[in-house]
Amino acid sequence: MCGRYDNLIAREAYRLLFAAERLPQSNFPPRYNIAPTDQIPIIRLDPRDRTRELAMASWGLVPWFSKTMPKVPHINARAETVHKTPLFRAAFEKRRALIPATGYFEWQKRADGKQPYRFRREDLQPFAFAGLWEFARINGEEILSAAIIVGEPNPLAAAVHDRMPVILDPPDYDRWLDKETPIETLRAMLKPYPAERMIAEAVARAANSVKNDNEECIKPIGEPPLRA
Repeated sequence: MCGRYDNLIAREAYRLLFAAERLPQSNFPPRYNIAPTDQIPIIRLDPRDRTRELAMASWGLVPWFSKTMPKVPHINARAETVHKTPLFRAAFEKRRALIPATGYFEWQKRADGKQPYRFRREDLQPFAFAGLWEFARINGEEILSAAIIVGEPNPLAAAVHDRMPVILDPPDYDRWLDKETPIETLRAMLKPYPAERMIAEAVARAANSVKNDNEECIKPIGEPPLRA
């Protein structure tokens, strides 16, 4: 499960980190607590000319065949079944995306309530989730949407939750976006990110509410960080 994440990447960094050739007109303010149905940046190949572009999509995949908006947004797709589940199969075959991030949140149940943990790369570098995108037209409205693929956790993530988002290595970005990459090659990429390259920090409980989207959400509370 990945139900909240942050993205502090500056506009021009998308060109350097993800080779985005085309960016929309946006200042890309830092987002400290991204929630389902929010507009999120995704990196995809433009279906018209195959240019790698950054596009804004609604977090929660809306299948192309939808006649109405889903009551519950499909924010995650399971790595084990994404290639065959009718909801995600076509997008996995033809419409894959990189979903840039700088950290993501999971929650630990404690006697005094839910404690958020922020998982990030130990070297503080941005990264990309394995994602899918879809286009639908509902009641005349054009909707670009996306979902994050989740799979088995590495030992670090397992200390807090039994799933984790799939994080791709930069050398795999080209193959992930390429429509010609074989399905089995894609499935092999859906593996846990190395635990020794990550860290998890208990952060302020401001992150518990989707109404909060500020620096407080990623502020460590002083507990020793979790490491592999």
